[in-house]
Amino acid sequence: MNSLTWRGVLIVGAVALALWAAYPPKEKINLGLDLQGGIHLVLQVEVVDALRAETDKDMERLRQEATEKGLIGLETERTGDSAFVLRGVEVEDEPVIAKAAADYLPGWDWRRVNADLRFEMTATQVRNLEEMAISQALQTIRNRIDEFGVAEPVIARQGLDSNRIVVQLPGVDDPERVKRLIKNTAFLEFRLVDYPPGGGGVSSREDVLEHYGGTLPSTVEIFTEDTRDRQGRLTGQSFFALEKKRVITGRDLRSASPGTGKFNQPVVQFTLTPDGGRLFGDATGANIGRGLAIVLDGKVMSSPRINAKITDSGIIEGRFTQQEVQDLVTVLRSGALPAAITYLEDRTVGPSLGADSVRSGLRAGLVGSVLVLLTMLVVYRGSGVNAILMLAVNILLIFGALAYFGATLTLPGIAGIVLTLGMAVDASVLILERVREELRAGRTVKAAIEAGYGNALSAIMDGNITTLIAALFLFQFGTGPVRGFAVTLTIGVLGTLFAMVFGSRWLIDLRLARNPQIEKLSI
Repeated sequence: MNSLTWRGVLIVGAVALALWAAYPPKEKINLGLDLQGGIHLVLQVEVVDALRAETDKDMERLRQEATEKGLIGLETERTGDSAFVLRGVEVEDEPVIAKAAADYLPGWDWRRVNADLRFEMTATQVRNLEEMAISQALQTIRNRIDEFGVAEPVIARQGLDSNRIVVQLPGVDDPERVKRLIKNTAFLEFRLVDYPPGGGGVSSREDVLEHYGGTLPSTVEIFTEDTRDRQGRLTGQSFFALEKKRVITGRDLRSASPGTGKFNQPVVQFTLTPDGGRLFGDATGANIGRGLAIVLDGKVMSSPRINAKITDSGIIEGRFTQQEVQDLVTVLRSGALPAAITYLEDRTVGPSLGADSVRSGLRAGLVGSVLVLLTMLVVYRGSGVNAILMLAVNILLIFGALAYFGATLTLPGIAGIVLTLGMAVDASVLILERVREELRAGRTVKAAIEAGYGNALSAIMDGNITTLIAALFLFQFGTGPVRGFAVTLTIGVLGTLFAMVFGSRWLIDLRLARNPQIEKLSI
């Protein structure tokens, strides 16, 4: 097989593959938020929550370790987001604290100030925790959105050192549900009811306090449960005194799924991990007849009576709607957020606005393409047809690649395609102008074509490769629309090099092979 044949097979194969990948375009090309409509959110991760949680955990662990070593009467107090004090440590007992801090608090510095030991988290540890909180928030939000079933969502950090997250959800038209789904911390815990002992709740906080003589014991806390009528309307609250000690938490869940209760109401079915099942079995077996409160984000969802030992599975009831059950299952499966989320921007793009953007983008591209085609025909005559054919191949390759790799076409992406067309035409102009110069210098058609392509290649490669490098940087460090622009520009540059250099040369060589003695070129 000679060079002309295999080059033709390669070009025809690439065109056929692009056609197969992109047809029909309405089904194969994913449209972005600005073209399809949807939701654009900018979220801020409150990293101080993660710092405070870590400080509380380390503070309590140090106190427990010191107590196990025989140091009693110690008190702790958090004095900042990443600082706390330990009180009651005598000077001669400092080595014990130093050993416990070295073993269990490697990211902390400490010193004695008067009668207190002051602990402060190192700057490196603070940065690591902040980065971890943002990474965990990103992954949790991504898991929740994936469970929600949005096609081609954009979930990315806004900048390298930012604690902001950009979320774009094409085709979604219920922003409030999405916001609830993202923001819910979904901290699930099971606690034994101390009063009333059988569950069910009482009508006021005062009734709970009266049971304890006006002062709550240090081992219990007061929680509330919303009460609703048969239509689901809020009618009041019930109050409980729950043990502070948690039986199990959401971390002990192995799976969660929607289900139906004994009265055909929507419920959440769950199964437990082996360790969670053991703890749950011990607690329920030892407390038959008592109430067990299911608490979600600080609210009692239900407080059923324990009638038998439960080890591996159960249900969560709470007068849920079917959609609320589905959202709760989604949140429980994806895990809890490591810190609170604040909404900085909330924008909804309607489908009609997206359709207008599509029409405007197509109109702009069509008008620009027609003007380019006319210019090439007027200036370069018959040789311009070569450039026009390869321009069409280039566009087809771009859309084929977008469809094949599942990339999303955005309005900036259309701008990237238009820019690519300009660069492709620029490559043709460089080649054809060099061929013109060689013809004017008296060379034969074949020699002029050889020299024209050879001399123009370095300029074409230089311009396209530098553009490709810029596009790769935009993709690496950009978000949302910037990435959409970078994707189409990258694909377009590669398509330009293939079509305008490799493909157009093949068309010229094919013509020369059919007429080796050609003496004139329409240029």
